[in-house]
Amino acid sequence: MPSPRTPQMSPGRQVRSTVLVDAVRTPFGRAGKNGMYAETRADDLVVSVFRELLRRNPSLPAERIDDVAVAATTQIGDQGLTLGRSAGILAGFPRSVPGQSVDRMCAGALTAVTNLAGGIGVGAYDIVIAAGVEHMGRHPMGEGVDINPRFISEKIIDPEAFVMGNTAENLHDRFPHLSRSRADEYALRSQQKTSQAYADGLIQPDLVPIALRSAQHGWGLATRDEPPRPHITMAELAALPAPFRPHGRVSAGNSAGLNDGASGALLLAEEVADEIGLPKRARLVSYAFAGVEPDVMGMGPVPATERALALAGLTMQDIGLIEINEAFAVQVLAFLDYFEMADDDHRVNPFGGAIAVGHPLASSGIRLMSYLALGFSARPDVRYGITTMCVGMGMGATVVWENPHHPGQSTGRRRLT
Repeated sequence: MPSPRTPQMSPGRQVRSTVLVDAVRTPFGRAGKNGMYAETRADDLVVSVFRELLRRNPSLPAERIDDVAVAATTQIGDQGLTLGRSAGILAGFPRSVPGQSVDRMCAGALTAVTNLAGGIGVGAYDIVIAAGVEHMGRHPMGEGVDINPRFISEKIIDPEAFVMGNTAENLHDRFPHLSRSRADEYALRSQQKTSQAYADGLIQPDLVPIALRSAQHGWGLATRDEPPRPHITMAELAALPAPFRPHGRVSAGNSAGLNDGASGALLLAEEVADEIGLPKRARLVSYAFAGVEPDVMGMGPVPATERALALAGLTMQDIGLIEINEAFAVQVLAFLDYFEMADDDHRVNPFGGAIAVGHPLASSGIRLMSYLALGFSARPDVRYGITTMCVGMGMGATVVWENPHHPGQSTGRRRLT
């Protein structure tokens, strides 16, 4: 991978610190007619998240929210109509609160966070809400997309780049030592860690209960993620078919499923959080996005992480917690291999990941932030952590965060030189 390029900053420029005050999400559901959100609108999931953020933070003056950004990969139907604005009105936000929509595929929510944090940094915003939603049961990935034929006819990119499972198989081809058995072993650990986190009551506090309606089953209440398979075994994982190519290595067991869900985060300038008296769960240090060849999009987190660490003046040795999105097990293994980390490194996804709980595309970035904040609270000895993910069409996204509970934490404004 090429070494990251560090932008030149104006000498003496000051940037306000952005802090994560709160992050919540709906339980994630299985996409499709039998999934628990089959008859629930995507925008209503976002509304529930917005209302929960205000309910949990009663001292927050809603009229002081400066902007709302909601990410969705497929921005049509109930995921259209500039969700930041429309869902904000439905949630009861003051009409003075503006909103917007964001799309960077799987990194949509992370991009909503970084876009708004940039506004906080330069003083345009004090208080913002970032969110993400994907109802893959209603809107399958790529619905309504008209792919330009020049991509194929002029051989601009490999056609396999349009099928995420094929890009994962390409990683197995590129790194044959990342075998199917290693991917299945990683997937099993994700399921086991998720099961343990649920048993310890760690995940539930940040879940928003969602009322469910079913013409067949009546009313219900979603309080847990639907996708986890806590009792699956290695033998069962090994027996699953590889649908993307004959004798392939990517299966439904070692990759994230098709899911529905929404997430939201409350972000403030640090001095404003102190003024209002709101808690700080994480402090944003740096972020970076990077591009790679689209047919191996799973490598995206590598250059994005290198760049984000360089901007922060850190190395991977400084990072005590890593929340990486488990789109595919092989993609996580490739990342760990690059940074010379063990498959079961204790810093990585200690509460499980998307292979178990699901990956509703644009919403997953804030789920990673919620888990990292949970890790920061449990580990005050850890100063820095990252959230990172691969992104469709050959990209990666990484955010470096600082633990406000660490005794050596920084505060206030940062001078960039």
